[in-house]
Amino acid sequence: MELEPIPDQLLADCHVLGRFPASTLLLNRNAALPWFILVPQTPLGDFLDLPQEQRLVVLAECAGVSKFIKQVLGFDKVNFAGLGNVVPAMHLHIIGRHPQDACWPQPVWGNLPGGASYTTGQLREWQAGLVSLLGLVPEPL
Repeated sequence: MELEPIPDQLLADCHVLGRFPASTLLLNRNAALPWFILVPQTPLGDFLDLPQEQRLVVLAECAGVSKFIKQVLGFDKVNFAGLGNVVPAMHLHIIGRHPQDACWPQPVWGNLPGGASYTTGQLREWQAGLVSLLGLVPEPL
């Protein structure tokens, strides 16, 4: 099966961490918050249009990333959204939040300060945690 390409704008904004059975997992390059983006393998643009079986698999993958954010990264709040207004290809945002973060209580869109970047070591550590906890098939960093 040929994989759907990841949109260029997402590739420019994100690190590609790896693949799950139904999607590719990205991490926004801005390290101010753990902002994961799950890109399902589909030409459809809206999550709710996925066939039920695929929708359930993708939702389980999102729930797994949320579990990683809460259990491994220590966040107690996770925002989850699928907008697609700027990048029309289906992608789902899974973002760790806490009352002391740089955007709280506002949404991250348009409020996230620039600057912070992930080290290669941190990316590898998170990738290894996702492999261990969720079975992520890693991509080279």
